[in-house]
Amino acid sequence: METGNNNPIYGGILAQSLLSNCTSGGCGAKIESAALESLLSGLPKNACERLLVGYDASDDAAVWRLDDKNSLIFTVDFFPPMVDDPKTFGRIAAANALSDVWAMGGRPAVALNLVCFPEAMDKRILADILNGGAEKIAEAGAVLGGGHSIYDREPKYGLAVTGIVETSKVIRNNTPKPGHKLILTKPLGVGIVMAALRVGMADAESLRQALSSMERLNRYACECMNGFDISACTDITGFGLAVHALEMAGKNASLILNMDAVPRIPKAADYADEYLLTAAGQRNRNRAESQVDVSGLPFAVQELLFDPQTSGGLLIAASSDEAPVLLSRIQEAGDKNAAIIGEVVQRADKPVLFG
Repeated sequence: METGNNNPIYGGILAQSLLSNCTSGGCGAKIESAALESLLSGLPKNACERLLVGYDASDDAAVWRLDDKNSLIFTVDFFPPMVDDPKTFGRIAAANALSDVWAMGGRPAVALNLVCFPEAMDKRILADILNGGAEKIAEAGAVLGGGHSIYDREPKYGLAVTGIVETSKVIRNNTPKPGHKLILTKPLGVGIVMAALRVGMADAESLRQALSSMERLNRYACECMNGFDISACTDITGFGLAVHALEMAGKNASLILNMDAVPRIPKAADYADEYLLTAAGQRNRNRAESQVDVSGLPFAVQELLFDPQTSGGLLIAASSDEAPVLLSRIQEAGDKNAAIIGEVVQRADKPVLFG
């Protein structure tokens, strides 16, 4: 049976134990990008010609050339819950893990479950998490091939995903062409809304919008890109729009963002002004502040820029002539909030600018 707030009851105990057992949740639990860069820099460099994209590229997934035509995409993602409802958590975590394959221009093929679960917690909760994940794997057109599970103090769930892509159509995250327009397919603010939820201040409509966005697969936006001139793509997740934009700019370009055009969950800015923020957002600010001058932006807009997104949208660099048509197709496919939010220019004094 279910309660009025859609949280299942297991043996008379609400599934609220998911959040009560976790100190952080969703992509906000990620280790900050600067620390990861430092750790990875100490690893031996890959010399395999078949590994087209590896950990040294700060890209969304690894790409391995399979044969003369096709390559395999490998990615893995898991995190603690950001909601109490187990099935919702499973759907969000799976959608997030599958997203990296679409960000590379591929399609998911096989997924493996990754599970950490408290030994004392009711296993029916875990069953619902797995069923939620299985729903999204099926919607993605992939198959569930198995997985691995361990006991842990905090519940965590995600997927290891293998996808396939034509080698000539692999899309990198840091190769945008000057003159291309930037399309963002989902609204910002889910991290801030979930922070408001934890203290009981999230209104029902904002929560509905956040959950709908996180459960939405990036499959449909990716499929719309087929046939268009796309120079770069990434999905916006735990590092927020600011840090992911830094990664996309790479060494040779700068991104000019129009923050007035960036889609957002309407109440998220209000919550930010009330300091309903995340530690991950502050880590993102610390990472980007030397390269991104946000002093001219209102405080709430700054926080939206740094807000960690769980299962966020795609940031796509598309040719200026084709971007409006691509945007219309993405919106018609169901990502109603998608918008053109800026453009790529030749490298300027900073990699991310605001116009």
